[in-house]
Amino acid sequence: MKQPFLDLWAESATTTAGLFWMAFWAFGFGYLISSMIQVFVTRERMQKSMDETGPKSIALGSFFGFISSSCSFAALSGARAIFTKGAGLIPALAFLLASTNLVIELGIVIAVFLSWQFVVGEYVGGILLILLMWIIVKASLPKGLEKSAREHARDEEGADEKEDTPDWRKLIRSKEGWLMVAKRYAMEWGMVWKDVTIGFTIAGIIAAFVPKAFFQTLFVGSGADSLSFWQVLVQTLVGPVAAFFTFIGSMGNIPLAAVLFGNGVSFAGVMAFVFSDLVVLPVLRIQAQYYGWKMAFYILGVFLAALVGSALLMHYGFALAGMLPDPSEAKSVTEREFFKVDYSLFLNIAFLALTAIFYFWKRSKSDGHGMSSGNLKEKILFWLACASFVWVLGGIAISSQS
Repeated sequence: MKQPFLDLWAESATTTAGLFWMAFWAFGFGYLISSMIQVFVTRERMQKSMDETGPKSIALGSFFGFISSSCSFAALSGARAIFTKGAGLIPALAFLLASTNLVIELGIVIAVFLSWQFVVGEYVGGILLILLMWIIVKASLPKGLEKSAREHARDEEGADEKEDTPDWRKLIRSKEGWLMVAKRYAMEWGMVWKDVTIGFTIAGIIAAFVPKAFFQTLFVGSGADSLSFWQVLVQTLVGPVAAFFTFIGSMGNIPLAAVLFGNGVSFAGVMAFVFSDLVVLPVLRIQAQYYGWKMAFYILGVFLAALVGSALLMHYGFALAGMLPDPSEAKSVTEREFFKVDYSLFLNIAFLALTAIFYFWKRSKSDGHGMSSGNLKEKILFWLACASFVWVLGGIAISSQS
């Protein structure tokens, strides 16, 4: 029996709000780290530690990513900060991949919704992604593209990037230093709030309205006892395509990944979907804003090739070791209790307070930097985001009356 439209509307709105509640503190934490990097870390320091494309620089980029963020939007701004400070493209991309895959809290969410094999796959796959990215970029980076992308990114960040930066030890103890962090933090949110709002709303709609049979049809061979190499390959290609149109972030896409796994999608297909948070439309838009469209599409192609290769290597590696997970172990997203008293509640309260303080502090010191809201694309996104708010608030109102 089909659910009435109003019930599905309420379910989609509640799911949207719940997924965002799960991820908000990670957004705030990532933006805080990114803002501190941009304010306190000098270009000379970054150049000294990460300017060469070698094992040390890539290891440092991966380590900085590991300690920084699990949110793809915040990771994008962090990678840009490192790149504009003088780090090489490969270490900056290693930072970006590590900050969305090699993080503890993401592994915890995967353990909750999926199985331990996916937790291992997330970390092993994150390392494979970095290694394959390194190989691909070394072999294919067009001459002059890195230089032009760096100039574009510095222009986008504003004039302060070209000025002398005070000693970070003095700046980190000063009120002015933290005011600069507050302004950066607010600016990062200002650049991506529309993409975030639309992305999470779409996620809720898909979770409530799209039947599971659709995903089984989309991923060829789903539910079969054994899959051919070509079926596994197709699923690893469909995973990024599905994620491209159903983006909900590296934290929020795990429940949908569990739905896919529970419907018979292969380990490789699910991991390709999980790894695809950096090859989706909102990320492509932001990368283009940071580096220009040519570099944005180049990075998209590199990440797509790396994630497909990583997913296939892990799938057959796990198969040889007898470690492929059982689909019956998947947990349904509809069984998730979003709002409860746990660590997420206290972290969200802390970052809500921090965000409010930073915004009030920054209001009288607006410097006008950031993405322009006057072009057609931004206006369209603005109205779509407003429509998303209306949809979510309306669904929550319906839910509260039932």
